[in-house]
Amino acid sequence: MSKFKIATYNVNSLRSRLHIVIPWLKENRPDVLCMQETKVENGKFPLIEFEEAGYRVFFKGAKQYNGVAIASLREPEAVSSGFADGGPADEERLIMGVFSGISVLNAYVPQGRDREHPQFAYKLAWFKRLRTFLENSSSPEKPLIWCGDLNVAPETIDVHDPKRLLGHVCFNPQVWDAFSEVKSWGLTDIFRKHHPGTPGQYTFFDYRVPSSVERGLGWRIDHILATESLVAGSLNCTIDLKTRLEEKPSDHTILIAEFDI
Repeated sequence: MSKFKIATYNVNSLRSRLHIVIPWLKENRPDVLCMQETKVENGKFPLIEFEEAGYRVFFKGAKQYNGVAIASLREPEAVSSGFADGGPADEERLIMGVFSGISVLNAYVPQGRDREHPQFAYKLAWFKRLRTFLENSSSPEKPLIWCGDLNVAPETIDVHDPKRLLGHVCFNPQVWDAFSEVKSWGLTDIFRKHHPGTPGQYTFFDYRVPSSVERGLGWRIDHILATESLVAGSLNCTIDLKTRLEEKPSDHTILIAEFDI
């Protein structure tokens, strides 16, 4: 039996966070790091920095918006990106790699902007498309991890002020239902497996809120979920809050999980 360590990080502009990402990789050595909101065109992706740190990296990106990437210590058995269902491919929001027999699905789910905005309806439809994607491309009996910035705080303990924030595009019954529908395919929230009912554990702290980290004014919207065969060997899942306290940080933290496989 061996260990498999995976992390997810919304970098909010990769080139602006290399001073955090590369040292973190060198120190922590995850098998896989999934990144979202890289905001870098494919031709300008900082490949050399990852290679010098000992990582292969696979990515789909665009200037200024979106972008996903997977860095891995090993060569993948397969890599694909986007949907193939006749709708927008959204390659800059969805990328999947297979590592050591584990399918890793890295997603940057649309935020939704406002509940009256077309982007919110697009977000709900995106979750439905992802459920169909899972049904068509895998099985709950196979080892699969779905992770990333999923833009949903699924429980009242996942936000710092549930009464005031109720109705937000990331915290309302419609998005909870859409998220639950994907989970019901056969996925378990690994963080909640290890920290059931624990409040005050957040992965996102808004830049616009003064001293948000120190005051505990956060959201848990970044997630690592896994199918049952991996859940059984799940060892831990932790939030690296230090990454949010670095100089010029992302507004998100790094979330890490480790499995016996």
